Amino acid sequence: MTGVPRRLAQAVVVLWAAFTLSFVILYLLPGDAALARLGGGEGVTATPAEIAAVRAEYGLDDSLVVQYGKRLLAALHGDFGTSVITGDTATHMVFGALPSTLALTGLALVLAVVFGAGVAVLGTYTRVRWLGNLLLSLPPLGTSLPSFWVGLVLIQVFSFQLRWVPAIGSDGFVSVVLPAITLALPTGAVIGQVLAKSLRTQLGESYVEIVLAKGASRRRVHFGHALRNAALPAVTLVGVVLGNLLAGTVVTEAVFSRDGVGRVTAAAVGTQDIPVVQAVIVLSAFFFVLINLAVDLLYPLLDPRLRAVTRG
Repeated sequence: MTGVPRRLAQAVVVLWAAFTLSFVILYLLPGDAALARLGGGEGVTATPAEIAAVRAEYGLDDSLVVQYGKRLLAALHGDFGTSVITGDTATHMVFGALPSTLALTGLALVLAVVFGAGVAVLGTYTRVRWLGNLLLSLPPLGTSLPSFWVGLVLIQVFSFQLRWVPAIGSDGFVSVVLPAITLALPTGAVIGQVLAKSLRTQLGESYVEIVLAKGASRRRVHFGHALRNAALPAVTLVGVVLGNLLAGTVVTEAVFSRDGVGRVTAAAVGTQDIPVVQAVIVLSAFFFVLINLAVDLLYPLLDPRLRAVTRG
């Protein structure tokens, strides 16, 4: 059990680093949140006294070190402050937008795994050379396609021409299909590349010949032995790409005009709304370390050799 406390300590360090780096970077950005709060940036007509009052209200008149200390202490209690623009709490804004983003990210992850794993497994299993080459050429193609371009093409074909699904909005399951596919394609392509390469490596190992010599069918060797061993790198990658999916929602939700954390983040960055941006960043980091911790705990179930190492 010594590994779990160590990973939890690493998770705490990651969350602290995410909070600290986001705090410093946001304060280095040009602009003034107080001016944005008063309605307009550089062209605002507020008096210096009004600007000073807003800065005092939100603690922006304190030194950088004092602001950091106050915000870090409050964040430890789950309080990231109040949005300078809307006046709502940052936590409420982020968690209010979270269900829509989680629905999009969850469906995109499922589609990515199905697409990536399906292409890799079928491409390495089939004995039809042209079909295998075709399937295994899809992941490199998928990784080269920018998400915003994919989203616009999907809208043009399935919304404007076929009229199967709405082009924009967040109304029901049908509205999440195209955004999920947009996110899933590049992610699934990466999973497919890694899994296909790993499968080819495993199929070339000597144990495959031994199992076949003992009378096991080709299907059992491919799906039972090789796939299980080849899944480890792909499972590791899933923990990483989930973070990319969350980051990709910023662009995807903008393209499809969906409500969610991505749109909240884009608006908060544009107005230098530091409490909201920090809440989003720390929440994303929390999901990232949580998924990676789950992946680490899943390893021994996939590879019995790791159980002995863990016990040792």
